[in-house]
Amino acid sequence: MTSSLHAVATGIFCACFLLVTLAGFWAVRWKRSDLNSLEEWGLAGRRFGTLVTWFLIGGDFYTAYTVIAVPAALYGTGAPGFFAIPYCILLYPYMMLVLPRLWQVCHRHGYVTLADFVRGRFGSRSLSIAIALTGILATMPYIALQLVGMREVIAALGINGEWPLIAAFIILAAYTYSSGLRAPAVIAIVKDIMLYIMVLAAIIIIPMKLGGYAHVFSAASTALAQKKPPASVILQPSQYLSYATLAFGSALAIVLYPHTATGVLSSSSGTVIKRNAALLPAYNLLLALIALLGFVALAAGVHTANTSSAVPLLFVQEFPGWFAGFCLAAIGIGALVPAAIMSIASANLFTRNLYGELIHRSMTPKQEATQAKLVSLFIKVGALVFVLFVRAQYAIELQLLGGIWITQLFPSVVLGLFTRWLHGRALFWGWLAGMATGTGMAFARDLKSSIYPLHIGGHVWTVYAAVPALLANLLVSIIVTLLLDAIGSERGRDTTLETDYVTEAA
Repeated sequence: MTSSLHAVATGIFCACFLLVTLAGFWAVRWKRSDLNSLEEWGLAGRRFGTLVTWFLIGGDFYTAYTVIAVPAALYGTGAPGFFAIPYCILLYPYMMLVLPRLWQVCHRHGYVTLADFVRGRFGSRSLSIAIALTGILATMPYIALQLVGMREVIAALGINGEWPLIAAFIILAAYTYSSGLRAPAVIAIVKDIMLYIMVLAAIIIIPMKLGGYAHVFSAASTALAQKKPPASVILQPSQYLSYATLAFGSALAIVLYPHTATGVLSSSSGTVIKRNAALLPAYNLLLALIALLGFVALAAGVHTANTSSAVPLLFVQEFPGWFAGFCLAAIGIGALVPAAIMSIASANLFTRNLYGELIHRSMTPKQEATQAKLVSLFIKVGALVFVLFVRAQYAIELQLLGGIWITQLFPSVVLGLFTRWLHGRALFWGWLAGMATGTGMAFARDLKSSIYPLHIGGHVWTVYAAVPALLANLLVSIIVTLLLDAIGSERGRDTTLETDYVTEAA
């Protein structure tokens, strides 16, 4: 590509970023309220309706790294990269069952985080702290990956140096601090419109230029077969179990991330969540189309050792400068929305469930909000420093580990919404067993993969490490519950009521 094309693309990219920056700062005036409380700054007063919640949760799920990593997986490994599609299909009925109930309990008791809910449900301080720590640890590399995605976009524009990434970070930090959750909610609307335009253009125009999808799949199949090790556009029998468990485990995990909970709890009602569970499959169609771009990049002859750069390079190669800039801006803006929500969610956890629990200091709503704002800045600075001074591969490896960790919240949060049979202390020991098992499996693979070979009965079963770790978690939780009940150990006080779990009619 010529420098003039890069200049045009960069100009359009910067113009789009200026637009969302203004939108981010304007958001402080949208649904105006006093942002000197965690309820308003961190959850936007729980007033978002169906449409805004749809964009916000979609912004949570479909990040810049998703747009880059899913087609990158197909570009590098072929068919296994499609696991994201069935995982999202599994997700929506799961959301319909779990999230309206979670919203209702949290709304009635003023809970801001999942750790708040667990504290109220099981009366266990140690379990609440464990939930908060897990959420923050699992989210930090996720934020870093959004910045990695943005760096790939900037690199595709041919811009040298880290200053554009630092500038984008400063913008993100400023409007998140001033506007709270309202900023990513407004920007998510702009981002999603841009993403739909980008994807529809890419999956129609580029394949037409290449000779149609028959040629795309044929060329991709040939290119994948030449990789070491060879890959394929068709899933192989040896990959079935790892593919299925990865899809299943990922679906269990995604609703347990702090940023998902923040998006859900900002909604105005449980009915809004149900509507979104019904409407969000539209994003799954978008994701399936995005995934195909990995094969399109192979067919277009994009050559790169860094699979994450395949889609940005494809756009620069195949589109005119102005539209390449638009597409890269859509991906870059797609990093700002989830990064903002993730930093807010982590700040909420720290303020409410770490500082509050460990220091035992009562804070006014204004003090809570101020601390959360400062913590959100610190988290973003940490992610930026990590990206600037540590290899991006480490962020990817830690994010794989984070997915295993966050799954270990399932017994406390999801099962806790339906039963209190499990003992709070038992859930803590189960969490510890699951964390140790999952972490051990990941390190046994040198953090290169979350797929672990289990040797059982003379056979090798390759599974997503989060699944056996969760089974260990559940087994320990059940056994310790039975032991504690047998010796008559007292349970923590449940401050929720049975009526809290009867969800409102749609």
